[in-house]
Amino acid sequence: MTEPFEDNIDTVIFATGYVYGFPFLDKSVIDVKENKVELYKYMFSPDLEKLTLAVIGCIQPIGAVMPISGMQSRLATRVFKGLINIPSREEMWHDIRVTQALMEHRYVKSLRHTIQVVFIPFMDELAALVGCKPNFWKMWLTDLRLAWNCIFGPASPYQWRLQGPGKWEGAKDAIYTQWDRTYYPLKTRPLNHKPVESKAKVYILSAMVAIGLGLFVGCVVNKWQNI
Repeated sequence: MTEPFEDNIDTVIFATGYVYGFPFLDKSVIDVKENKVELYKYMFSPDLEKLTLAVIGCIQPIGAVMPISGMQSRLATRVFKGLINIPSREEMWHDIRVTQALMEHRYVKSLRHTIQVVFIPFMDELAALVGCKPNFWKMWLTDLRLAWNCIFGPASPYQWRLQGPGKWEGAKDAIYTQWDRTYYPLKTRPLNHKPVESKAKVYILSAMVAIGLGLFVGCVVNKWQNI
């Protein structure tokens, strides 16, 4: 049987990157230059008279993009409803400049690293504005098990549903059982026969028993010799 093949190919295009933009918006609203976009939290244009426009998902995260997009959506809806006071125009521009400076310090100058964010710090930035950033210091005092799972376990989006606007009552249980849901699809089908004990376990157990008996006998002999 011959292997499938293609011939008469004129061009091969490697889609390893892209240039993004907003051609449907006037440049006075959002202008992208060399893949750089000047938006507060990669969402709001500081020069708009009223923040009635928010960009969602214009980020390249080290981590999952969908939870960040969800948090941006939570922030946008609260801004549109007038429940959150976004910083002044000058403060937003200052935040943008600081973010750009940190980006240039951390990454090489390229079209690729212009909207890069790190998952947990950026989620915390957005959550602090929304009012749902988890308070781990308080959690250590009130719910040690939950604090342990949040700090030393996976940084799942459930953590940003424990308190504040958009709180979900099932978030705690979801955090406790997240490893169960991770392991479940990796399990093979159950077998009917009993598992066979490996010889290695038997040898290790026998060695432990022998060492224990040897220590006990040694202690007894040493005691008798001292009488």
